[in-house]
Amino acid sequence: MKMRNEYTCPLELTHDAIRGKWKPIILWQLSKSPQSLSFLRHSIAGVTQKMLIQQLNELIQYGFVDKTTFEGYPLQVKYDLTDRGRKIFQAVTIMQDVGIEMMIEDHRENILKEKGLL
Repeated sequence: MKMRNEYTCPLELTHDAIRGKWKPIILWQLSKSPQSLSFLRHSIAGVTQKMLIQQLNELIQYGFVDKTTFEGYPLQVKYDLTDRGRKIFQAVTIMQDVGIEMMIEDHRENILKEKGLL
């Protein structure tokens, strides 16, 4: 995603940086530990490798994720949250907490139990 030149407010920039179906989930997965592309791909149900790479590149562009390539064969690449990524992850956590509250109010506890969130 190309960064725009004009924004109404800083929140709009932050929203652009993490919006989409996969970015918050990628941030959530990387909050656990640095991970390889293949591990991320298998731990996020439904994401294609092409979409995952695109979303990771955007998160890197915005400074939320670092990519480290290790020498040797086979080639090994790890993705990890930066300090900015850990900071934005706090916002993602708050969003998840609100979602949990809303699901409980809507009597969808079974979904939360399946995911180990309740």
